[in-house]
Amino acid sequence: MDMREVIVSAGKKLIREGFTVDTWGNISVRDDSGLVYITPSGMDYETCTADDVVVMTIDKEIVSGTRRPSIETDLHLSVYRARPEVKALVHTHPICSTVFSCMGEGIPLIIDEAAQALGDEVKTAAYALPGTMELANNCVEALGKKANACLLQSHGAVCLGQDIKGAFKVAKVLEMTAEIYFRIRSVGGNYIPLLESDIAAMQEFVAKKYGQPNNI
Repeated sequence: MDMREVIVSAGKKLIREGFTVDTWGNISVRDDSGLVYITPSGMDYETCTADDVVVMTIDKEIVSGTRRPSIETDLHLSVYRARPEVKALVHTHPICSTVFSCMGEGIPLIIDEAAQALGDEVKTAAYALPGTMELANNCVEALGKKANACLLQSHGAVCLGQDIKGAFKVAKVLEMTAEIYFRIRSVGGNYIPLLESDIAAMQEFVAKKYGQPNNI
């Protein structure tokens, strides 16, 4: 499938599944050759077409597309440079996750799904203005080498995957975990931490045993 069409379809999904409103948020994928495909800045996801998608190198050289790329292009490219295994990035504006980002708090791995999908505790990156290299650098720092998501203070979330489907799975699990955590906090409760050994075992299970072998 044309990666530009992947971006167009993902943009509609971003709106349809309530991960953002209006033209906020942004999406990118990286193909096997290293080219990055990213949403155009400020365009309606419902009317965006493949021709509106901007294609560039990891060094920000435009390969195709006439639109201005997302304001968070530097953030996307910085993450790809820091995490070579990542092939897709979805920047969302979810409600519950953003509540914790506004408090500058992280979201711990309190449920099995989070332990399996999120990789590590979801930290909140220090505040910086949207579209700046400072924000990009803060995001990379918050993600570290293991986490598949981080929060941007007073802004939203960044979710990573080995493909666009994986990035959306991370976004869904992150928001579900944030909502559960929010509800625990709202009734004055405390969560029971998962053991580090159990988290490691679940991640190993997902990586090597869950699902069907690739040759089937």
